[in-house]
Amino acid sequence: MTERWTEAALLKAQGKWLEYGCHGPPPGDAPTMVLLHEGLGSRDLWRDFPARLSAATGWGVCAYSRAGYGGSEPATLPRPLDYMTQEACGVLPEVLHAIGFEGGLLLGHSDGATIAAIYAGVVQDPRLCGLVTIAPHFFTEEIGLREIAAAKQAFDCGDLRSRLARYHHDPDNCFRGWNDAWLAPEFRDWDVSEMLDDIRVPVLAIQGADDQYGSLAQIDELARRCRAPVERVVLAGCRHDPCYERPDRVLKDLTRFCATLDASRHVPGVGF
Repeated sequence: MTERWTEAALLKAQGKWLEYGCHGPPPGDAPTMVLLHEGLGSRDLWRDFPARLSAATGWGVCAYSRAGYGGSEPATLPRPLDYMTQEACGVLPEVLHAIGFEGGLLLGHSDGATIAAIYAGVVQDPRLCGLVTIAPHFFTEEIGLREIAAAKQAFDCGDLRSRLARYHHDPDNCFRGWNDAWLAPEFRDWDVSEMLDDIRVPVLAIQGADDQYGSLAQIDELARRCRAPVERVVLAGCRHDPCYERPDRVLKDLTRFCATLDASRHVPGVGF
């Protein structure tokens, strides 16, 4: 019988203890999908999606909480305005080493999608065979900044802090690290689009047509810049969280994408 991965553990990356959990076969027995959460997400906020994803694809699935999120150690604040690039180039390589990553893909949502795409474009890891971005952002847009400003109001004066406290040991560290960076005046000029130019693995880009944090210009930019095929999936009537709003559709698209990558692994000279 194939050994199953641990469901909850800790790893250390860039001097911080980070919580993570895994489902399905371990590296070496099957490809691995590493999930990177959104700006206010965590390992647990993926809910049952990682387990369902592993069952549907036969791949191992690993989700972790970045510093400041969930049960991981708090982040050092204020976050630098290039925190997503630092996560991609500094923290993520150590996470992949700690879990024994041998080959597979990165799947990121929102901030996590940006981090995953930067890693694919900059690090040029030969173990990667694919990339999935869900509601990514590569440059600032007024639509997103308005929502992030509204989130600050909800945290300071509404119930957002208490809702975050259900999932994050330190909701203030979680929220301030994300919100303060995005609302810094200098962040209006933030743009990492050029880091997409050297992505050389197939990409599945999923976005809700009614995403309140970013327009379809984000995945259009990804498709324009990548050197590999990019499949765009736009979900009508869906907002910023397709994995929560349309889980069955997203699972279907991911299962198909992974099957295509599995097939390519058996072609001589193709795959990881």
